[in-house]
Amino acid sequence: MAKYVVTSLLALLLLGIGLCSGGRVRRQDDGGDGGDGEDQTVDELCDGRPPDEYFRLTTEGDCRDVVRCTKSGIKQISCPSGLAFDIDKQTCDWKGKVTNCGKLEKPRKILPILKTDEPVCPDGKLSCGNGECIAKELFCNDKPDCKDESDENACTVETDPNRAPDCDTTQCVLPDCFCSADGTRIPGGIEPNQVPQMITITFNGAVNVDNIDLYEELFNGQRQNPNGCQIRGTFFINHKYTNYSAVQDLHRRGHEIGVFSLTHRDEPKYWTDGSYEDWLAEMAGARLIAERFANITDGSVVGIRAPYLRVGGNKQFEMMADQFFVYDASITASLGRVPVWPYTLYFRMPHKCNGNAQNCPSRSHPVWEMVMNELDRRDDPTFDESLPGCHMVDSCSNIQTGEQFGRLLRHNFNRHFNSNRAPLGLHFHASWLKSKKEYKEELIKFIEEMLDRNDVYFVTMLQVIQWMQNPTELTALRDFAEWKEKCDVKGQPYCSLPNPCPLTTRELPGETLRLFTCMECPNNYPWILDPTGDGFSSKK
Repeated sequence: MAKYVVTSLLALLLLGIGLCSGGRVRRQDDGGDGGDGEDQTVDELCDGRPPDEYFRLTTEGDCRDVVRCTKSGIKQISCPSGLAFDIDKQTCDWKGKVTNCGKLEKPRKILPILKTDEPVCPDGKLSCGNGECIAKELFCNDKPDCKDESDENACTVETDPNRAPDCDTTQCVLPDCFCSADGTRIPGGIEPNQVPQMITITFNGAVNVDNIDLYEELFNGQRQNPNGCQIRGTFFINHKYTNYSAVQDLHRRGHEIGVFSLTHRDEPKYWTDGSYEDWLAEMAGARLIAERFANITDGSVVGIRAPYLRVGGNKQFEMMADQFFVYDASITASLGRVPVWPYTLYFRMPHKCNGNAQNCPSRSHPVWEMVMNELDRRDDPTFDESLPGCHMVDSCSNIQTGEQFGRLLRHNFNRHFNSNRAPLGLHFHASWLKSKKEYKEELIKFIEEMLDRNDVYFVTMLQVIQWMQNPTELTALRDFAEWKEKCDVKGQPYCSLPNPCPLTTRELPGETLRLFTCMECPNNYPWILDPTGDGFSSKK
């Protein structure tokens, strides 16, 4: 629920005081004990403070009221009743979850001195916040080298001194590299009317008895792309509660399997600030489990989606390159007039790092980013005022009926098709599609409507990359070898009755979990320290 609270906050902002610049404000001491305060001018309070930062004037009261600096002075807002303002996360949240009501503001970090009129350090060195000079390559390496630790405090896509360079199309050449200044360029310089409109249907989460019937209905083997191949989807699976015999059959039928982590821990900061080892254990571990227990032996598990779309910065992408993951599908691009094409991260990402407290990669990495373009969720785009976009279909909170969902699908298809035909991503949690029968029916109607055309293809994430690496015009696409490769479904299901392995692990004491697989049962339930299930002795 908490992730929707930001929207609630923005929708329910209650305008309070509006102190003009130059006025005086009584502010409680930072001790937070409710003692004597001091009068400060608005200019003093706002000096050097980012305009989007909320802070408190006092720690007294019910923790709902905060202010921010604007050009016209200080503006106050209040969280809705029952919520409190989390000063660290900069959002309203349930009162019981907010532990920083005694704080007036976010802690200030000392920043390095990166821009000066005259050089203050010798060549190859940069200045820490305290004036100390250290080698440029020591900045943003996750290890403080300045005495004031300022070398690790300006490490965003825009500020990292060792950040990836801006796109250079003379150096970035297909099939290995693709970039453009604003992300909207079509690969291969093909005219828009000769570009296939690719649509990717993706699902996040466990594959099991709760959703297998939905996948069977959507991908029933009867719906074919214009090249005669069945439509395909991409499934980012997390481990717990996944039926690996069902995953094995999805893979046999040509769908793409990606990983959505092993533990899916419910702590966004765990992912945002995760170490290299964390990301290795979570994603390479999840792939190892999928390959072993879904018997995937062709090396095709090459895509990652981060839980809560909380990207793990350079550490995540360093791990991906080392482990030969081909792409990430977690970074969102804000709703714009023209959607963004996927790109490689050799060069700087061509759009803002979207989202609260996101940790986008700043360095150069040999990894593709299957960017999630936000959907326009307005019910009537010709009439409605602008609304923020939504990246997962189920986060389009205004969609309440099948009719609205149908309009969303067709409007966003037209937005992509009538501009640069960047792939249209429809990203779901299966539970949302199953929550109302009309949602599923509307999606099926949309798919069949699109398949009546000869210029729309429902493909996997990896098939999008294959097309981008070898851009091929619509007229030649029926024989496009990379898409024909998995055209025919081979063989029969591996087993009709999977092993229902009831297992435990020391890592999850007191839990017995069933691992459904056509393979042999392991000794223990696979988990983060023991992904094969063989590492702990089953005997005490």
